[in-house]
Amino acid sequence: MCTCITYDNGDFYFGRNLDLEYSFGERVVVTPRNFPLAFKRSEPLSSHYAMIGMASVMDNYPMYAEAVNEKGLGMAGLNFPGNAVYPKYSSKPHQITPYEIIPWILGRCASVKEAADLLKQTDLIGIPFTSEVPLAPLHFMIADRESVLVAEPEAEGLKLYANPFGVLTNNPPFPFHVMNMQQYINLTPKSPENRFASGLQLKPFGQGMGAIGLPGDASPASRFVRAAFLKWNASAPKEEKASVSQFFHILDGVAMVRGMVITEEGRADITTYSCCANTCTGVYYYKTYDNHRIQAVDMHRENLNGSQLISYGLSNEEDIRVVNE
Repeated sequence: MCTCITYDNGDFYFGRNLDLEYSFGERVVVTPRNFPLAFKRSEPLSSHYAMIGMASVMDNYPMYAEAVNEKGLGMAGLNFPGNAVYPKYSSKPHQITPYEIIPWILGRCASVKEAADLLKQTDLIGIPFTSEVPLAPLHFMIADRESVLVAEPEAEGLKLYANPFGVLTNNPPFPFHVMNMQQYINLTPKSPENRFASGLQLKPFGQGMGAIGLPGDASPASRFVRAAFLKWNASAPKEEKASVSQFFHILDGVAMVRGMVITEEGRADITTYSCCANTCTGVYYYKTYDNHRIQAVDMHRENLNGSQLISYGLSNEEDIRVVNE
């Protein structure tokens, strides 16, 4: 389970919580412009836009969970079990596997519009990386400052939806989340007015009562509503540290604490990491479940004309500053 959001506060930010009960060998990975990207059923990209994000690297291939490219386009894959369908064959011009789709789109596209035009001619094909690495059931959020798109591979094909909320979680499919949001139109961060009955003198007895009814559980539908409420009502000074801090506070509002969600296998689902990328500057920020200190990797401090992957392992040990040593 995961939550992805955007945040426009002067600069444009894109990121997510990765909620999982295990590590997938994730690292912060920079793919420079001349790293050769190979695809199962598509022509390789010998040169492309540079990108940065969280990925596992297998056989020198970056399998991104999410990333942003140097043009300011971001893309993330989120769990979509029971709904994601990957055909083995397709008549569409482009056939890309789910683990290839993020570098393929971000390597070629500078905007959501370009990505949408390309995805209309694309199917996600059910070919795993290897027989030992099965495909994850995913849907995707793609965003730039101008617009946000959701791409969902279902039995009828790859469906594309405009996303006015700038939020995505997991099941059910995106049209459900759009309809479900209508139930919460009365929520407000302000003090509520008495709409119960004009003849009764009712008034709030505490702060925050305008949002009574905001769901607090960890289900995908509830996280979608809560993340949208927090994102659209958040405010911060238009300054980098304040914006990044606010972004992580929004993600903290939908994060999973160890023990609150137990999978069918008896494992604890946790927010293994949270990330925030400034799509304007190419700086990728992250923190992990076991280390709350925000770490940063600046894509533009690397040689983006290189031909080798650049990666950084995560700092997972809690970094506590003792002030009275």
